[in-house]
Amino acid sequence: MSKIKKNFRFRVLECTFDTISNLISQNLIPQIMTKKSKLKKFFHKIRFQYRVSVLNENTLEESWHFRLSRLSVMLYVSLFVLITFILLAILIIATPIRYYLPGYGSMGDRATFISKSITVDSLEHQLQLHSQYLTIIKGIVAGDVQSDSLIVIDSIGLTKIAEDAIEQTKAEQKFIAQYEQDEKYNIDVNPSNTNKRTVFYRPAKGVITPVYSDNRYGISIATGANEPIMSVLDGTVVMARLTFDYGWVIQIQHTHDFLSVYKNNTKLYKSEGDRVKAGEVIAVAGGGSLDNANQQFYFELWHNGDSRNPNEEIIF
Repeated sequence: MSKIKKNFRFRVLECTFDTISNLISQNLIPQIMTKKSKLKKFFHKIRFQYRVSVLNENTLEESWHFRLSRLSVMLYVSLFVLITFILLAILIIATPIRYYLPGYGSMGDRATFISKSITVDSLEHQLQLHSQYLTIIKGIVAGDVQSDSLIVIDSIGLTKIAEDAIEQTKAEQKFIAQYEQDEKYNIDVNPSNTNKRTVFYRPAKGVITPVYSDNRYGISIATGANEPIMSVLDGTVVMARLTFDYGWVIQIQHTHDFLSVYKNNTKLYKSEGDRVKAGEVIAVAGGGSLDNANQQFYFELWHNGDSRNPNEEIIF
């Protein structure tokens, strides 16, 4: 056992001696020693302390002093930079200054930007419409635009013809007389009811495209270019203005609580407060295509706040 240990030690010493011999032969030991000495000098250099004194200018006496090394200076500077960064981060995060950073914003900013963009687009479109309106007015004042010819219609004669067309038969007259006699003293009869039917004038000539339904309050009529739009009954203009959705719009209040609305006009010949007759031209509509109902003349008829089907009230 002792012989084995001696042989092992001998072999270890032999290997160590060979390794050292190889290092010496390759000049590696001096290099290793040089590196260690450089590291030692470096650490000694950065840890070497300097005395910083503050002297009195008159007496040259030392007021106070402190010791610093290069390592301590680096540590103090790093600590100062770290504390400054933390304080600035807290200041930016906890105050409204963060909103000035690029790419940072609140959750409601996107919705606000979209809403403002839509508003700006609407204003631009409205300005374009006003610009077109002013261009037309300037052309009229300068005499460059000729006024359209108006169609003179005898509305009183047409009303009389329409009333004669629905003249009551003898059976109807007998039934009406009997009904009036029976209901003469009935206090439940509404005195506002009347047996006289209201005759409407056709608002425009054209082709009715989308029919009246529960989802639509009126009908669209595909007309020709510069088609005259006429009032369906006698009445008073209650609204005449340019709108964003339907262009030039005019509304007329009639008797028996009827209200007619004319939309998508290109010109208006009446203003608010004007009195109109049945069949009188009140506006002009453009020739919208059959495929695009939003550009066609649009007509609505209302009675006591309820929408009425124009096809059932007017003969087109």
